[in-house]
Amino acid sequence: MRLALIVEYEGTAYSGFQYQRNGPSIQEQLENSITALTGEKVRIKAAGRTDAGVHALGQVVAFDTASTHPPSTFQRAMNHRLPDDIAIRAAYRVDDGFDPRRHALSRRYRYTMLTGSVHSPLRRRTSTLVREDLNIVRMAEGAEMLVGVHDFARFGGPLEHEGASTVREVFSSSVTAIDDAIVFEVEGNAFLPHQMRRMAGALVDVGRGAMSIGSLRQLIDGKETDATSRSAPPQGLCLIAVTYADFPPKNGE
Repeated sequence: MRLALIVEYEGTAYSGFQYQRNGPSIQEQLENSITALTGEKVRIKAAGRTDAGVHALGQVVAFDTASTHPPSTFQRAMNHRLPDDIAIRAAYRVDDGFDPRRHALSRRYRYTMLTGSVHSPLRRRTSTLVREDLNIVRMAEGAEMLVGVHDFARFGGPLEHEGASTVREVFSSSVTAIDDAIVFEVEGNAFLPHQMRRMAGALVDVGRGAMSIGSLRQLIDGKETDATSRSAPPQGLCLIAVTYADFPPKNGE
């Protein structure tokens, strides 16, 4: 049978979701916990591959197993074996053809920035401190410009397959001030490697006056410009949710 899990994790201690030669990964921890329960060597598929230090509230993974344990047993047993910074929030039996990456309709990310001159010890792992004054109005204007179908090559890192398309669609994009935090939230059909962090970095530059709205528009439109999109630190980024047409199953397990 094929099982799908909704996974939450704090990515601080990991070199990313996917297996890495130079450090621990979320994937390795999940697969080891499945093996401990079933004795099987499995390979899980994920909705997306988060970078080192990036977090997730609603990552979706799927794998096949010959085990007859119900999903609730997988959730309980895996959480018993997983480290405290990874948790299975829900487990479901799904159709054998379910693919968490290809079948995803959208992915929603949140980037959290704290403003001020003093860091927050309690939030240092899940936010980024920006000490400069930021113009929220300009940042919100820049965020709205990201909505639509664009070639985001100027915001992406190296692609897994050479020549792959860099065109993506952003459904919604906003910047909101909440107390001492500025929250940049984006939902799109898919994202290029490092795209979210580079969009966040560009908006910070717009907010502190280091990049004009016109230069940001040129980056989005792929036009010639001296402006560059710098990558914001990873700890402020979190994969909030992945949406599907028929997942989670309406009948529970």
